[in-house]
Amino acid sequence: MEAIQTQALTKFYGKARGIRELSLQVEQGEFFGFIGPNGAGKSTTIRCLLGLISATSGSARVLGLDIGANRKETLARTGYLPSEAVFYPGMRVRDVLKLSADLRGKNCAREAEGLCQRLQLDTGKKVEELSFGNRKKVGIVCALQHRPELLILDEPTSGLDPLMQREFFSILQERNREGATVFLSSHILSEIQRNCTRAAIIREGCLLACGSVEELSRTNARRVTLRGSAEVQTLSGIRDCRQTEEGLSFLYSGDMQTLLSCLSGGRVEDVTIAEPDLEEVFLHYYEKEES
Repeated sequence: MEAIQTQALTKFYGKARGIRELSLQVEQGEFFGFIGPNGAGKSTTIRCLLGLISATSGSARVLGLDIGANRKETLARTGYLPSEAVFYPGMRVRDVLKLSADLRGKNCAREAEGLCQRLQLDTGKKVEELSFGNRKKVGIVCALQHRPELLILDEPTSGLDPLMQREFFSILQERNREGATVFLSSHILSEIQRNCTRAAIIREGCLLACGSVEELSRTNARRVTLRGSAEVQTLSGIRDCRQTEEGLSFLYSGDMQTLLSCLSGGRVEDVTIAEPDLEEVFLHYYEKEES
């Protein structure tokens, strides 16, 4: 069964574009990435999945249930972390966590305590005294403390320092191994590459590509880093050419034998040929769509 399924999901804000004809399937137990820059339609998609806004057309099912007809049940089985969490002023962290648990009709005190220890969150502080990163931690605990089947996380690591990011993803990996589905919306491609098994790329409200992270990263282009001199600028299939500390670096999608012949005719001290990272592939998808 799919944890998330959308069919031609579309949302317009008046005449302004939200998302268009978005068809997406996320299997139960997946660690799924949703990639796109700010304004691409990631948050709009998530709000439609949670029933926080109504779609203009199309359909969405969450945990096998139609979100429109079964919103209460799907939200009970889902943990949601918005990109910016806002809390009632004057409340202490422990009160926010208890309120969140009470609204779900559950006693989550033990689970919340363990999460707060791992994330180094002081529950005695008032929420208005917290930094942005610590407010994000409060949102994380609220989303995870009832141990939901599905986690929907919108830009979850903004404001977290590197150590807390690592601990946060350790927690998510543990939950995923226990069977929870993780839907991670992010514009930080390294997070997707390190943690997700599949991902979808969205641009201007439309789905560009969807598949395993390995498949999305697979391309005939190679990142070449050259120290020395060779007339590589004369070759076709070169883009993103720049000078780095390691030498001249460029993406090459032409014939490999032609490249090697060119290099053999120059004065090459060292050369590295490697697959591009996901960020470069992501830019490739966007450039291809614009061309």
